[in-house]
Amino acid sequence: MTRDPDHLLPTREPVRLIDATGEPTGLAGVAMPPDDALLRAYAALVAGRRLNDQAYALVRQGRLAVYPSSHGQEACQVAAAQVLDDGDWLFPTYRDTVAAVTRGVDPVGVLTLLKGDWHSGYDPYEKNVAPQTTPLATQLPHAVGVAHAATLRGEPTVVMALCGDGGTSEGDFHEALNFAAVFQAPVVFFIQNNEYAISVPLARQSAAPSLAHKGVGYGMPGVRVDGNDVAALLAVLGSAVARARAGEGPQLVEAHTYRMQAHTNADDAGRYRSDDEVAAWTDRDPITRLSAYLSNRGLLSSSDREAFAEAAERLAEVTRDGINRDVTPDPADLFAHVYASPTPQLREQQALLADELARES
Repeated sequence: MTRDPDHLLPTREPVRLIDATGEPTGLAGVAMPPDDALLRAYAALVAGRRLNDQAYALVRQGRLAVYPSSHGQEACQVAAAQVLDDGDWLFPTYRDTVAAVTRGVDPVGVLTLLKGDWHSGYDPYEKNVAPQTTPLATQLPHAVGVAHAATLRGEPTVVMALCGDGGTSEGDFHEALNFAAVFQAPVVFFIQNNEYAISVPLARQSAAPSLAHKGVGYGMPGVRVDGNDVAALLAVLGSAVARARAGEGPQLVEAHTYRMQAHTNADDAGRYRSDDEVAAWTDRDPITRLSAYLSNRGLLSSSDREAFAEAAERLAEVTRDGINRDVTPDPADLFAHVYASPTPQLREQQALLADELARES
């Protein structure tokens, strides 16, 4: 492990391999991901955008209680999932629905939390995706714990811990990074800096030159990357995962992106940002950028586009049908999975509820 500040400091400009027009930048020292990886990423981007739009529609129809859209941030979501091996773990936030689905989790199961039917609608161990968290940064110490446990067991597991820019202001962020750095845990901390923590701009959260610079204080390398360039994301995150798997410790990656839609359907983004600001990011759309690059190289045909769009529509249909299916919750489920062995207090509460329900029937 080195503590050389020159090794820890991020570059002045974010890593970018494809510019906003779809042209390769030819950045020295960073290899372009393979064509097949970029095509898979494009398909996942199209599917993720359609899923975001479908979920937002389900909120308007009253089928979801809330939805924090990642429209515009899909490149971060897709890359975070795509660089992991099957045995690795993904720790998402509430905004990372597309990352979980790209990882292979059933979209209906992911959205069950946001429907309000259950704390989590999927088995975390099936795809190694931790439950989505609404409290900011609370998943980060858990992610480090899983990573450290893997090291103690001699397992090659790497953990991808997702976080927003607002989450970096939480104490859990500090505790997670400090522990991970001291114990050299194989975890990649991936910050999706979308400029706002709800209505609070980044300048009101941090005076650091960038969020990636925060890694220096922990003895952890920081990297900045264009969060709307999926090629750069695959390269940077892939390298960080490989580094962690080789026993070289944690890394902090900051992706510069933008939340195109409101924080959630309950938010009025017009109160704290202008239409001109949002419009300026439209030309940086990750799907448009990758589409132009692949088309220019003859790797994306019209039939490919049609096939990817049809697959995305099938995903939306499955999601729509599943969420529209009414379920009758069992009140007894409130007490399931709270503890491996229920406590006396939990048993008492369960008996009390059962008695009240019996009186009503």
